[in-house]
Amino acid sequence: MEKMKVDVLFTWLDETTQLIQQHMEETYLDSLSITLETLFFQQAAEDMDDILTHKLESALKNIQLDTYEKFEIRKAIQLAILKGMKDSTQQQHLMTPETIAMLIGYLTNKLTAKMDSIRLFDPASGTGNLLTIVMEQLEQPVQAFGSEVDPTLIQLAVWNANLQKTSIEFFHQDSLRPFLLDPVDVVVADLPVGYYPDDVRASDFELKADEGHSYAHHLFIEQSMNYTKDGGYLLFIAPNFLFDDDQSAKLHKYIQKHAYISGVLQLPETAFKAKENAKCIVILQKKGEQVQAPKQPLLVQLPSLSNAHAMEDILSKMNDWFNENTNN
Repeated sequence: MEKMKVDVLFTWLDETTQLIQQHMEETYLDSLSITLETLFFQQAAEDMDDILTHKLESALKNIQLDTYEKFEIRKAIQLAILKGMKDSTQQQHLMTPETIAMLIGYLTNKLTAKMDSIRLFDPASGTGNLLTIVMEQLEQPVQAFGSEVDPTLIQLAVWNANLQKTSIEFFHQDSLRPFLLDPVDVVVADLPVGYYPDDVRASDFELKADEGHSYAHHLFIEQSMNYTKDGGYLLFIAPNFLFDDDQSAKLHKYIQKHAYISGVLQLPETAFKAKENAKCIVILQKKGEQVQAPKQPLLVQLPSLSNAHAMEDILSKMNDWFNENTNN
């Protein structure tokens, strides 16, 4: 039943987006953003021409948004975004897979179990998918923040959050520039991988390259640390080569100085199209006066995420680790 409802909403989003795309000659993702805005306000924008306005108003009569649960809305939007990203050649137009985002949510929930409320930040928030999935799994009141430089992705993120009635404050900016943001309890991020083009800005970071461009994924880790409270947690989806590339010695030293490695979870290669794209989840805890290193870090080789029996076994072992180690 739930799948059918998600399919119905996705089909509506897809058809309405194609209608806008043909009429306005926009990309699929930009047209989807207009679709989501139309759905949220339940009317076409005032500056649209009469023909498109009429078509959109007719389409709105065919969908009852108030009959949908929050997660059904998220999943339908996710499917439409994934369709749009297939046509997009830009590497940053990729979405964190649902199963991996759910895993980040589970880990965040375990790490924050003793907190009364949570300030949560994603400095590479994209379409807001990772952030909203993590928020779904937290039981406490959450103040959430996201940052994204790409104008299309941040538009999608805003309407995605609005339609789910999820409160997130977004920054539309280069995430490696300073924020007007007080420190947070938890940072989650699917790290952008590659070189950061602005050498002048990079020169302010401890993790800047000695020569040439710096790695964006290293700078994002440092920037995240700057906006995390002492004792706060950082959960990164990172490339497997994070700790053994040509600039990793500096990264090791930086992490040793500022944080404890609480865990590394190796994601199964089957979750990625190519072996060289494989990733892991790195959990850091920022050092502070009352903060102690875990007795031993959580080191896990995850089975195929579709193997329910093996996943249950691993989750049981992880639960034991959390019971022993999340003492501060």
